[in-house]
Amino acid sequence: MQIIGVRLKKAGKIYFFEPGNEEALKGDWVIVETVRGLECGQVVVAAHELSADEKLPTEPDVPLAKVYRKATEADLRQLELNHEDERRAFEIGLQKIREHDLPMKLINVEFTFDVNKIIFFFTADGRVDFRELVRDLASIFHTRIELRQVGVRDEAKLLGGMGGCGRPLCCATFLGDFIPVSIRMAKDQNLSLNPTKISGVCGRLMCCLKFENDLYCENCPRQTTTFRPKQGSRVVVADGEGKVVAVSHSRRNATILLDGNKTVVASWEDILPVNDSDFEAADETSAPAEEVKPVDVPAPKTERPPRTERPEHSERSERPRRADSFNRHYSRTDNVERDNRPARPTRPRGDRPRRPPRRDNKK
Repeated sequence: MQIIGVRLKKAGKIYFFEPGNEEALKGDWVIVETVRGLECGQVVVAAHELSADEKLPTEPDVPLAKVYRKATEADLRQLELNHEDERRAFEIGLQKIREHDLPMKLINVEFTFDVNKIIFFFTADGRVDFRELVRDLASIFHTRIELRQVGVRDEAKLLGGMGGCGRPLCCATFLGDFIPVSIRMAKDQNLSLNPTKISGVCGRLMCCLKFENDLYCENCPRQTTTFRPKQGSRVVVADGEGKVVAVSHSRRNATILLDGNKTVVASWEDILPVNDSDFEAADETSAPAEEVKPVDVPAPKTERPPRTERPEHSERSERPRRADSFNRHYSRTDNVERDNRPARPTRPRGDRPRRPPRRDNKK
């Protein structure tokens, strides 16, 4: 089976399709059908045969979608018109957000190729109730409206910009998807651990620390031993420098109180010590081992002989009588004196005053 890779937008994720009867070369524009509808994209991975060892880039038991057709000049003109409509929809979206006074920032607007759906990308600090906004936008554009909240890294990818190196942002140029970046990569490349110097315009660690790490450390020895911080030690993380206030052995992370009175939780691999003596090897001194206490094995019980072999009652040894028990509050002499005490005089029964009869108050 042959597959091709199609990129729907610049520096976007690559999606794979089955070319079918269409002969799509690298660089051609094709019309494909996605979950959002018809989309126009450019072929970036030429058609090639899928080997037996190579896995399909889709979920199991889900067949690959086929290419709808190759794009014509009319399709490319329609794509340009959609881009112009996106700019006008962006202005309308900003106006409606101001009218509803919503705490959100509009980032970008995208049209599908068949204008079956319009997607508005925005950022916000929390959840936003935009139901009234969706109704107003649907009444204006007369199509399906979707509002999607994105993070700071996606915002930098959509807006673009210039990095600290003086070149365009990697995420907006050629990186199709975001990859996890660790501060350990900055230390392996002998970079400054100052967060302002190793962070990008989005405020997160720069993406180039990941894909350049193998070039810098191709021949350098890798550290396979993981270290854990001590409670109370000074450490450096991606958000700055702080003090370790708690260490979790089961989750292999630590809670750090930064100098700016901000608390973050980071894994042991993403924490660097200010002083090397403040760290311990996790393999040698992980969680304190519990002492194995010997288990008291009960002695085996002796088997009871059958009833026929048991001795008669007369043959059994008599149980020794218990010694005289005394009251714990009195000694033996006290008991004797108490027994010899004269009897208490009793009052005749006739002299006892009679209790008045109980009268029922209820009438």
